[in-house]
Amino acid sequence: MTGSLPVAAQVDLRRQPVEDVLERVEQALHVRLERQALVRKRRSLGGRTERGTWVRIERRGFERIGPQGWNGTEAAAVLQGVAMPEWHQGVAWREQGEPVMWRADEMELTTSPPVGKSALALDDPGLPNAWWEALNASLDALAAQRTPRLATPDTVTITQEQVTQTLGEAFPGLTDTGIERWAPAHADLTWANVMGPEFSIIDWEDWGMAPRGLDAATLWGNALAVPALADRVHQERRVDLESRDGLLMSLFFLSKIVGAHAYEGDPLLAPARKEAERLVSERQD
Repeated sequence: MTGSLPVAAQVDLRRQPVEDVLERVEQALHVRLERQALVRKRRSLGGRTERGTWVRIERRGFERIGPQGWNGTEAAAVLQGVAMPEWHQGVAWREQGEPVMWRADEMELTTSPPVGKSALALDDPGLPNAWWEALNASLDALAAQRTPRLATPDTVTITQEQVTQTLGEAFPGLTDTGIERWAPAHADLTWANVMGPEFSIIDWEDWGMAPRGLDAATLWGNALAVPALADRVHQERRVDLESRDGLLMSLFFLSKIVGAHAYEGDPLLAPARKEAERLVSERQD
C-alpha cells in the first residue's frame, strides 16, 4: 500500500535549521524548550522543557507511515506493567507541500540516562540486579497484552513475508522460517532506548505485534561486542531466545550485520558471524 506513496526527500536534522519547528512545537504544546541542551539526531530532536518534561520531535515521510499511523508513543500510554515515561500530550502536522509528517510528544522526564550512547553496547554498564528484574517484568507484561498495531522496526512493518525474505537472502540454507507466535514488542529495544540504573524504556513510536523474541534478540545482538553483557541478556531472556521464534529473530537481527551490507569495521561483525553460524547449525539440526 505504501509502495505507491511519494518518497520524502532525505533530511538530516543534525544539520538542518530547525528553529521554525521548535517554535511551532512550543506554541502548540505551550512549553519552552531548553535550546542549549537540544539533542539532535538524523530524523528526530529531543529536549527538556522549562517545566521539567521532555519533548521528542520526529520527521517521517509518508512512505514510512502505514495505515495505523505513527502515534506509537501516545498509543503506548495504555500499556500496563511496562516501565516507561508517562505520556502527557502530542501534536502532529504535515510539512507544507511535502509528503512528510512531523510529530511532537511531551512526556515525563526520566531520572536516568540511556544505558548506551548508541544502539550497541561497547562496555559493560554494570547494571544492578534490580534493573534486570525490571526489564523482565516489563517485557513479560508487554508480551501478555494485545494490540491491533503492527511493529515497524527500522520504520518498516514486520511481516512473515519480510522475515522469510530477509532470512533467505542472508542464510540461503535456512528453511522453514514460519513464525508461530506474535506478541506486542517495542521493536527498537537498543541500548540507547533503555535507561539505567533506574530502568525504563523510551521511544515507543514503532511498537506493535511482532514475532516472539524480537526485543530480546535486538538487545542481545546489540550487546555482542561485550560477551558478558550478551550472555546476561541471553540468561535473562532465555525463554524467548531459545524458542523457535526467538531463534529466528536472533538470525533476523544478525542478518543485518553479516548480510550483503556487512561492514568490516563493525565491532559486532565478528561475534555476529560466529553466532549466526551457531544458530543456523542449531536450526538445521
